[in-house]
Amino acid sequence: MFGPGAVVAARMAAASGAGASAPPLGSPPGATAPPALAPPASGIPAPGDAASVSTPLTAGSAPDTASVPTTASTAPAPGTAASAAQPATDATDATQPILTSVAAARQAALAAAAAQGGAPAPGGTRPQVATPGTAAPGTATPDTATPDTATPDTATPGSTGPDTAASDTAAPDTAPPGSAVAGVPGSGAAPGSAPGRQRRRAVLLAAALVVVVGLGLVGWRVGVLDGLVGPARPAPSAAVPAEPAAPPVLGAVAGTPPTAAGVQAALDAVLGRSAVGGQLGVSVLDLGGGQVLYGQLAGTSLVPASTMKLVTAFAVLGARGPAYRLATRAVAGTEPGDVVLVGGGDPTLSVDGGGTYPSTARLDTLAREVRAALGDTRPRRVVVDATLFTGPLYGPEWDSDIPTGGHGGAVSALMLDAGRVRPRDTPPTPRSTEPDLAAGRAFARLLGVGTVVRGTAPAKPSAAPAPATPAAPAPGAVLGTVLSPPVQRLVDIMLADSENVVAEALARQVALARDQPASFAGAGTALNRVLAEFGLPPDDRLIADGSGLSRANRISALQLARLVAKAGDTRRPALSGLYDGLPVAGWSGTLTRRFQAPAGTGRPGIGVVRAKTGTLRDVNAMAGVVTTADGRALAFAAVANNATLPFWETEAALDALAATLAGCGCR
Repeated sequence: MFGPGAVVAARMAAASGAGASAPPLGSPPGATAPPALAPPASGIPAPGDAASVSTPLTAGSAPDTASVPTTASTAPAPGTAASAAQPATDATDATQPILTSVAAARQAALAAAAAQGGAPAPGGTRPQVATPGTAAPGTATPDTATPDTATPDTATPGSTGPDTAASDTAAPDTAPPGSAVAGVPGSGAAPGSAPGRQRRRAVLLAAALVVVVGLGLVGWRVGVLDGLVGPARPAPSAAVPAEPAAPPVLGAVAGTPPTAAGVQAALDAVLGRSAVGGQLGVSVLDLGGGQVLYGQLAGTSLVPASTMKLVTAFAVLGARGPAYRLATRAVAGTEPGDVVLVGGGDPTLSVDGGGTYPSTARLDTLAREVRAALGDTRPRRVVVDATLFTGPLYGPEWDSDIPTGGHGGAVSALMLDAGRVRPRDTPPTPRSTEPDLAAGRAFARLLGVGTVVRGTAPAKPSAAPAPATPAAPAPGAVLGTVLSPPVQRLVDIMLADSENVVAEALARQVALARDQPASFAGAGTALNRVLAEFGLPPDDRLIADGSGLSRANRISALQLARLVAKAGDTRRPALSGLYDGLPVAGWSGTLTRRFQAPAGTGRPGIGVVRAKTGTLRDVNAMAGVVTTADGRALAFAAVANNATLPFWETEAALDALAATLAGCGCR
């Protein structure tokens, strides 16, 4: 059984050597995936830089390509004097000698047949040669397939199957019905007559001449092409070469672990220079063995800000699993024509797929299902049911500007684009104070009705979709269902860009999974319970919300670091999805513009630090994973409360802390 560092190393190997991976959320358009937890080789690597262990292409770059000559010398035609090199001819020029020779041979054959006394066919038609599958009237036709009739089973519709091509050989013209063909029963010539036999021999000789001349010219052309493209390839060997041995996945984790003394010396120096002030809790753990390498106020419970989203991500992956999806349903109401829109807690639901988030569930899809299920029954009104979530719409001890500032909003079981009023605008954007009714009105427009009210779905709705019959569906009958992206994708969205409303929706899924009310209080109870199930006791931990907006939250740096390390437990593979959504230093999400030195040069942490950030007034935090210069993966957390420095200088101090871990061996 591998330790917690195994999953981190496997993801690093997948990003660096085992194939390309998807770029993290928030990456610039056209960008590829950054290195995942890979140590810098030397100097200060940047994403995609050659010095990085993993070197994806940066946005706008292209892989190196070998230059290919565009001209070649063509050998002179047989019987002509050698000439200077000239550009290679195109396909029409290459086949022209063959076509000319075939035509000349055919004319010679016809002349020979005429010299033997053969008469032309009626109407001036020249003698014909019967081809397989073609016969004069009254004769049997052999069942001969043409070269293009066989299609491999692997061919896809509308495509040419593997190793198949249209025949390049033109069949001789076939005789029309009633024409005289030498040697063919039922034709105008007597089969047994001497002139008929002579003409047949002449035609057969001419056909043989055509084949010989054509093959010779084709061979000459192939020889010319061989001269241009190089020697012929050797015939493939019947033996299949053995697969190369796969590199060890745990090579990076097997790096030399740092010592506690080495880490302390390195971090004490950088933290002493920064002089953050206030309360700064720091904890560093070795992912490979779990040893505590550093602690400063590590056990002190502090306000974590958005690093609380790591708790929510860990708990929802553990309670629901990464593949779980949230359902938004439409059911028949108690009155004919009533359509009840039932919220399932999906914060990314959109009207038509063109909102804030990609690849979401869509109301227009649900509307089509409803119209099909209703049949002849015309929708009369839309009833919105958002009763899955209970309690207040806003969290305890949220700052007063959060409901209106665009970074947070009302938490409802039914909302569009996490409640945004203008989902296509660049965040932060205003949020609706009644997100359930806003979703209901959008759905009503799609159905062509004008009335929207709040209500509840009839009890015990039918599990099967309602049939499209003239009769109105029974109350509670399911008219349609659309599903959210998987929980793993929602976790990625939440972590990459610190999506607060998405975090609160996911925290309520944990509450529902542990039979708690889907409220702020119920979510806090359920989150603590799930963490305890995974060996992370509550201690002095206090969870007031799932996003970290609440100033009532309390958690220590040591608990955050242990949670990050626990996500790599190979006995719980679902938890490793926490690492996927973490922003990458200098590359994606909330770390895109971090880890920059004053002169614009990067720090060593760029590309090898993956961490969740947290920011409130007088609060700065960061927690995640980092790979040292010796290839060892570490979990770390740093939480600063009431720092005496301006927030941007406190952020820079936390960046310097992580960059120091990335750049040292610390032994």
